[in-house]
Amino acid sequence: MSEMRLTRWTKAICLAVFVCAAFVIQAGCQEGNEIPLWPQEAPGAKGNEPIDRPTILLSLPSAEKPTPAVVVCPGGGYTVLAMDHEGRQVAEWLNNLGIAAFVLKYRLAPRYHYPAPLLDAQRALRYVRANAKLYNLNPHEVGIMGFSAGGHLAALAATHFDEGKPSAADAIDRESSRPDFLVLGYPVISCTAPFLHAWSCKQLLGDHPDPKLADLVSNEKQVTPKTPPTFLFHTNDDDGVSPENSVAFYLALRKAGVPAELHIYEHGAHGVGLAPQDPVLSSWPKRLEDWFRVRGLLPKNVVPEDAIRKP
Repeated sequence: MSEMRLTRWTKAICLAVFVCAAFVIQAGCQEGNEIPLWPQEAPGAKGNEPIDRPTILLSLPSAEKPTPAVVVCPGGGYTVLAMDHEGRQVAEWLNNLGIAAFVLKYRLAPRYHYPAPLLDAQRALRYVRANAKLYNLNPHEVGIMGFSAGGHLAALAATHFDEGKPSAADAIDRESSRPDFLVLGYPVISCTAPFLHAWSCKQLLGDHPDPKLADLVSNEKQVTPKTPPTFLFHTNDDDGVSPENSVAFYLALRKAGVPAELHIYEHGAHGVGLAPQDPVLSSWPKRLEDWFRVRGLLPKNVVPEDAIRKP
């Protein structure tokens, strides 16, 4: 090979290495697509193991224009995380719609209780907004989505938020933690009677929580006109988390004048994720896609196939 050709190859390789290194540095020294929410210790950290370090898994669509983004909270009763069917699969589905996804690995019981998971969710929302330019996102279209106990966490973030601290040394802390929209799949909503989910609430709050704290994290009691527009789906058959949770939250949203859409299917088990094996329940992601379109989060020139009237 000639000296000139070697020089060209060397320059090309050096340029590629430089570009890759620059991206990794700019993206926060991420390992793969997993990004730590805090560069140092998370607030209230009890150690320096993986379980002490909340992260988000980044999944971006191919897009020229800035896209919406969703922080995805998998369920698992605040003790484990259903990272596949309520995390990665959901992120892939969102990407196919042209929406960026950030799957949240939040801190769990028995090592962590409230408010650690909420702090993680709030930080994830702030992180996404603070890095909107880096990831080609619209900072005014940042939502949160959760399933089961992850739905409780997402609803917590949608009812407990602040506008950020403009004087904070950390640029991420200057951003608002309020989600612009909320999506809940068979969510735990309440930690008080008559339909509290005892297991999730015990893991979040401990064995004998203060009744005032239980009220504070009962999301149907915390809805205000500032709660973001919400989409909910549940099943009547759900014996893991009663559908009354979704109904109560929907009614609270309606009373507060917050735009909301609720779908309760007659049949279907708890924890189905996108329900790809159920010919009926698997239609719920299509209903969400329609809702995204109504909210202006998807291109208006793309019409769902089932919305096209046939002659």
